[in-house]
Amino acid sequence: MSVLITGAAGFIGFHLSKRLLERGTSVIGFDNLNNYYDPILKKARLSLLESTSSKTGVSFNFVQKNIEDISALENTFKVFNPDKVVNLAAQAGVRYSIENPSAYIQSNMVGFGNILECCRKNKIKHLVYASSSSVYGGNKKLPFSEKHGVDHPVSIYAASKKANELMAHSYSHLYELPSTGLRFFTVYGPWGRPDMALFLFTKSILDGKPIEIFNNGNMVRDFTYIDDITESLIRVLDKCAHPDQNFDSSNPNPSTSWAPHRIFNIGNSQPTPLMEYVSAIEDSLNIKANKKFLPMQAGDVKETSAETIALESWTGFKPNTPIKTGVKNFVEWYKEFYKY
Repeated sequence: MSVLITGAAGFIGFHLSKRLLERGTSVIGFDNLNNYYDPILKKARLSLLESTSSKTGVSFNFVQKNIEDISALENTFKVFNPDKVVNLAAQAGVRYSIENPSAYIQSNMVGFGNILECCRKNKIKHLVYASSSSVYGGNKKLPFSEKHGVDHPVSIYAASKKANELMAHSYSHLYELPSTGLRFFTVYGPWGRPDMALFLFTKSILDGKPIEIFNNGNMVRDFTYIDDITESLIRVLDKCAHPDQNFDSSNPNPSTSWAPHRIFNIGNSQPTPLMEYVSAIEDSLNIKANKKFLPMQAGDVKETSAETIALESWTGFKPNTPIKTGVKNFVEWYKEFYKY
């Protein structure tokens, strides 16, 4: 089997590509290597994927293009003929979507539309795509369940991810394209994104600079370790979405359908106060942080918490890595990679 992974040089895409190569699955990586954050980190990830391919003897091919470029996508499908597709390419970041909404519309909506078209034309066996916990927006009922409505996004990023779910469902219904959307909850771990809190906090603490803590620290997140995300992704990829025979159109469940389309939360289901997360970083570094408390940022939410009953039922797996373990692993990687 071969899998096309868009965003293969990104945080989650890199980890998924590496795991697939290690188990003997050929990977076609597709990424534009943009400068939203330092491309050096992305190139280091790619180098490790090429090394893994050499060690395992499993093919890894890389295409440096944008998913907005329909010709480049069509050519990639034609040349490599993938069996399945995982779309992780997207303009990421809630706060940046407030400054530059057009980037999100182009990448997350136009680009995703191109992915859907290529999957339809090439009769892809299963499309798995990244959604986000951000789709829950202004919802107050916790934990967030896939059965809840998600019609009140509070950022363009969240709106683009909700749009992806609707677009994918339409293709599943019209063209019988099996597709599964995954709502990731605050992913962290080694090789992570430099714009995320763990990366920013660790760097600032090691450099003796203050860390910026929003909403005066009164935040809670369902932090989910990257290995748990990867394991969930692989299990979902291996089990194609199919129609829910018990779907009730008079009382519809937003997470399933008469079409071959599913939605799952992927979270640790152990919401952690932000200050507890900061303490775990301080303990791993053995350094106390200089904290600068700030108001809530536009487009942000105070608390997230994932209900993962559907994921567990579908895959037999539940994310479970403790915060202290995950943070410690990240800190050890960060100090080694950046030579501290």
